Amino acid sequence: MAAGFVLLEDGARFDGELCGGPGSATGEVVFNTSMTGYQEAVTDPSYAGQIITFTYPMIGNYGVSEQAMESDRVHARGVIMREAKNDDDAASSEGGWLDCLVDCGVPAITGIDTRRLVRHIRDRGAMRGGVFSTEVSPEEASDAIAVEPPMEGADFARSVTPAEPIEFDGDGPHIVAIDTGIKLSIVRQLRERGCHLTLLPCEASAEDVMARDPDLVFLANGPGDPGALDYVVDTVRDVVGKKPVIGICLGHQLLCRAVGLETFKLPFGHRGANHPVKDLDTGRIDITSQNHGFAVSGPGGEGTIEGDEPVRWSTDFGDAELSHLNLYDRTVEGLVLKDVPGCTVQYHPEAGPGPHDARYLFDRFLELAK
Repeated sequence: MAAGFVLLEDGARFDGELCGGPGSATGEVVFNTSMTGYQEAVTDPSYAGQIITFTYPMIGNYGVSEQAMESDRVHARGVIMREAKNDDDAASSEGGWLDCLVDCGVPAITGIDTRRLVRHIRDRGAMRGGVFSTEVSPEEASDAIAVEPPMEGADFARSVTPAEPIEFDGDGPHIVAIDTGIKLSIVRQLRERGCHLTLLPCEASAEDVMARDPDLVFLANGPGDPGALDYVVDTVRDVVGKKPVIGICLGHQLLCRAVGLETFKLPFGHRGANHPVKDLDTGRIDITSQNHGFAVSGPGGEGTIEGDEPVRWSTDFGDAELSHLNLYDRTVEGLVLKDVPGCTVQYHPEAGPGPHDARYLFDRFLELAK
């Protein structure tokens, strides 16, 4: 393996060995705490524009398979690991992890002190950085990082949305999704419940949505800054109250923006499969899968919610209520509209990868379609 290094925009450097596709990678350097699901992570469109640091020390030990794809390609720009493996002898494996990264042209590096890197990000916040060969000088690497646009204000939804509508037949309710980067595991959960599913490009207008006569409008997960997607928020505002609306992850943020809340960038985001979330109505606590770098502020502009009671306030669409709370940092994790049909969660109930605690929410969502 050739020598390489990770450089962050604040000058922090971490040395290792290159093990992926050719060339360099720049983007926002983030970390994921999941013990498994590395293939699902890199193919999740929500990682567009980012370089993933895996905190689990050994990555690649069970190979890759077509079933684990969350989209049609790798969206992460690069991968950082402590100890990379290329094993392909697991029962479900169809190839090696590193072979996959090479075939997809994704730069990757192993032998990195990921513990030190993650502690640095937790102290300083997620920031721009890159994976480089030692043939690249530190000055050249720093210049490449400096021209990388920051995640704040970035619209990556346009880069992952389909060019044309996509239809999945079903005998159940008609779900029309505004596709800002939907994961295939979400599509599978809806199709397993018999839904007729239509995926529309993220630039679809409210008229485009309503022309499909949906039983329910779904706002998908996706990458980038929700504050940069005013055009989607305008569409959502014109649909709320006319049709039931649900949202997951970025979709949660967009519906919250549509009813008047603001979003803000978290210091280092929530990315992993062990985040405890409390349902403020039932008191139930689910262990959830998460992947987001932005969060929703409370109705008073507060970044965290202090109490454990549902927070209710008035919107242009009647009363709304903050329904779920992240127990790690007490940020908003869900919304329920009380006078028109609509609800959201910040986390990923489809669990791709992660615990299955919250999959019941898909059934709860579909109740709104009735």
